[in-house]
Amino acid sequence: MGTAVRRALYPGSFNPVHYGHLDIARRALTVFDELVIGVYVHPAKVDLFTAAERVALIEEAIGDEPRIRVASYNKLTVDYAKDVEASSIVRGLRVFSDFELEFRMALANRRMAPQIEIVNFIAAEEHLHISSSTVREVASLGGDVSWMAPPHVVAALKRRFEEMTSQGVSSSYMTSLGKD
Repeated sequence: MGTAVRRALYPGSFNPVHYGHLDIARRALTVFDELVIGVYVHPAKVDLFTAAERVALIEEAIGDEPRIRVASYNKLTVDYAKDVEASSIVRGLRVFSDFELEFRMALANRRMAPQIEIVNFIAAEEHLHISSSTVREVASLGGDVSWMAPPHVVAALKRRFEEMTSQGVSSSYMTSLGKD
C-alpha cells in the first residue's frame, strides 16, 4: 500500500501576493507533499485585483513548482479544504495581532471541521513587516515595493494604479503613509 499524500490548503486573499506569502508556501512544502493555494473571494469586498488576476500572479510567482496548485474559492475555508482533500490548513503569523486573529479563526475552524489541523508558520524575520495592505499602500503612492513583491507583481500594481488614475478613480489604499 502507498503512503497517503499530505496535502495542505494555504488560504488567503493574496491581494497581492508578496514575498512573505511565497516564503510560507515554500516552507509548507517542507512539511507537506502538496499545497493548494486558495485565493479567497470575499463576496462583499472589492479587491484591487480580480480572483483570476490574483491566481495568475501567484502562478507566475511559484513558477513550475509541480507540488503547488492555485485556485480561487468563495465558501467556508474548511469546506474548501474538504473539497481539495486537504488534511491541514496553513497560515502565516507575523505580529502579535496576527496571532489573536489566527487563534480565533483556528478555534472556529476546529469546531466546524475537527479533522483538519491548523498549522501556523512564523514569518521569516526579513518578511515580518510585509503585508498585502502595506504593499498596496506604498505602491498606490508611487513608492518602491520591489523588495516586498516579485517584479511581475510590482508591474501589475503600477499598471493597476495608473489605470485607476487615468479613469479618475480614487484609491482607497492610501490610508496612513500619505498622511502628515
